[in-house]
Amino acid sequence: MDNLSDLDTRLLVDLLRDKAKPNKSLGQNFLIDDDVISRSVEIPEEFDFPLSEASHVLEIGPGSGSLTLSLLRKGARVSAIEIDNNSIEHLERVFGDRGCNLSIIESDAVSVDWPSGITHVISNLPYQASSPIIDRIMRYHSSSSISLSVLLVQEEFAHRMAMTSAPYDLGPLGLNLWLDFEIYVDRKVHSNSFSPSPKVKSRMVVLKPISRPEVLGINKRLFRIITKHCFSNRRKKMRTLLSVPPNRISRVSGWHRDRWSSSVSRLIESGSTNIKQDWLNLRPENFEPSDWLSITREIERE
Repeated sequence: MDNLSDLDTRLLVDLLRDKAKPNKSLGQNFLIDDDVISRSVEIPEEFDFPLSEASHVLEIGPGSGSLTLSLLRKGARVSAIEIDNNSIEHLERVFGDRGCNLSIIESDAVSVDWPSGITHVISNLPYQASSPIIDRIMRYHSSSSISLSVLLVQEEFAHRMAMTSAPYDLGPLGLNLWLDFEIYVDRKVHSNSFSPSPKVKSRMVVLKPISRPEVLGINKRLFRIITKHCFSNRRKKMRTLLSVPPNRISRVSGWHRDRWSSSVSRLIESGSTNIKQDWLNLRPENFEPSDWLSITREIERE
């Protein structure tokens, strides 16, 4: 876009940092690496969901607007959620009079209602908000499908999302994403790609929606409650873990502590082997995602 030709990554970061110091409490680390930014906007094309004028991109925590600039140059409509007043004023100064298809939403991305019609989520996520934002992506996708998400997160968090080194990385985060997404771990991003430099390495990760036949009909809310409950004490055996009702079981429609206890007692007494041999004496890390589907179905069975 010609009206953006005078802007570049370093200029945007310098303009913001001249006005205000990065807010440590918000985890502000501004992208200054053009290669990383280019990779973020190129990935959708590799997955057959290229950015275009038909795209509606959600960006969370745009900060200096370095990634925003590249998204706008692709012709995409961008909704940017930003909580920091200095960044909002900066973005309005830089992009406000250029006729860009940019909407700046002054709010917390974890709690505010997201715009309708989002096709992509592309963002350098604040580290401390990564988990709740991933949860928001899952909930949004369940009612209004997102074509693709490209996120920059802490490297360890990326591996937990993808469960790349099971059983070490196996847990509720990756299992719950597995229900609806294929997770691809992309390039490593070093700390010198940001200003100021964080103390940890980052990783680009891609969430591609998938419809798994084996997931059809599963009570996803119950699945999530069960996996979170079991992995909260991952060194205990399943028999012990399931004997105690999850704290939030009543949040699952039709479930309460008495129903849970009755269902688990029936399951233990039956000695069901529909999951795997002697599964009640195994620990959570010993199960594949498909096993957790079986456990959920066995518990739900009347």
